[in-house]
Amino acid sequence: MRLYRVPISRGIFMQESLTTQNAGSDERDQFIPIRKSDIITALTESGLLLGSEQHEKFRQLCRLLGAIFHYEYFEQLETLRNDYYYFNPEIPLDPKRDPQAIEQARVELLDTLERVLKGANYVEVPLAEIEQAHEERHALKVKVETTMEHYHQVRFFRRGHHKEQIDIRKWLGLRKNLVEAWVFDNVVLMVTIKLPNEIKSKRRLKELEKSQLRPGSILIKYFRHIASTDLHMLFPKVRVVMSLYDKLTIAVPALAGGIPLIANLLPTLTVLFLVAGFYLGLTSPVEHEQVVKAFAALSGLAALGALIMRQRLKYERLSLKYQKQVSDHVYFRNISNNSGIFDYIVGAAEEQECKEAFLAYYFLLVASTPPDQEMLDARIEEWLSTTFGVDIDFEVDDALAKLHRLRLLKREGEELSVLPLDDALVVLDRIWDRFFLFANVADGASRDEKGAV
Repeated sequence: MRLYRVPISRGIFMQESLTTQNAGSDERDQFIPIRKSDIITALTESGLLLGSEQHEKFRQLCRLLGAIFHYEYFEQLETLRNDYYYFNPEIPLDPKRDPQAIEQARVELLDTLERVLKGANYVEVPLAEIEQAHEERHALKVKVETTMEHYHQVRFFRRGHHKEQIDIRKWLGLRKNLVEAWVFDNVVLMVTIKLPNEIKSKRRLKELEKSQLRPGSILIKYFRHIASTDLHMLFPKVRVVMSLYDKLTIAVPALAGGIPLIANLLPTLTVLFLVAGFYLGLTSPVEHEQVVKAFAALSGLAALGALIMRQRLKYERLSLKYQKQVSDHVYFRNISNNSGIFDYIVGAAEEQECKEAFLAYYFLLVASTPPDQEMLDARIEEWLSTTFGVDIDFEVDDALAKLHRLRLLKREGEELSVLPLDDALVVLDRIWDRFFLFANVADGASRDEKGAV
């Protein structure tokens, strides 16, 4: 997969994939939202594979395929866990570690994680579209900002999407307005924090340490049911920005109450300074009338300070209110974080690989005449739509590549076919036996010794 870099706001470069898709478009997902067991049951009950013996052999083939994919993805899971050890924000950075080895682990981690996400049918969401969607937000009418100087790379991946109607209240809640918005079923956020030597400002480095984001760490978060317009709120350390209406509700009362106070206070400030100088021994004695005016000036200053404090508390109350709205909006949608995500995404990728292989093998096996790739793709998509009511873009290229790698696929020009069930079971059993050869080697040595005797 080729990668390119595009600049975004605040001078940071974010990496984006050429396989990204529009965040709010009508394209079909490649994700198959059906359980493996349901697909196997529906295939065996479709009537195209005759006899209980054939059904059992097909189930055995699916079991072998699942075991092979599980073993292969287990290695990737171990790689993710081992490499992420250096970038886990909960583990302090060891200064004695070789920087070159850490950088190699970073590259391997990001490459493996991207492959697993692709295998689980996640697609990357361009950051430019996230910024654009945030301006059109519906569910939460709060604007947020985040400083990007701390991050080396920010990437969003999503899988599955649907439309929902959101009730937007207007005119103080008296008017009901239903708005249709795209909602992503699964979202994975990956944030790479800059290394200490990449942060030039000491103030920025202190801000980073204060926010408990370890320099050089990688944050990984998994969310469910996030509206496309709310993706911007998933950034770490977002800051709520007051709307123009909120600013006016704070500024107008402050000006209306503050201007008369200041106008009455200005003429008495000179007297206040004279009285203060007398009590400090810096000026000559003052008259009783001047002392009265000085106390009036002090009262005016106290009233002005109270007005400022009241408006400040109002600002903080609004800010906390909006910050709570953002936190509540995201809190119950956050499913897992950091290393806890690896088991989920590896399991999801493994399951998608299995379902694609099951479907491709079955429909090639029961085909009356060998189909080409386009016919196979259309036949599987039609069956999924008719049987389960899902409209997906079946990843036929990837499915055929898996069958070819496992030596189950046969090609004659454009025509495709697969090995019969008996032969396929033998091939898959041999592949499974090659994962560990210790018993085979020992059995071979025992046979050689018996032959020698």
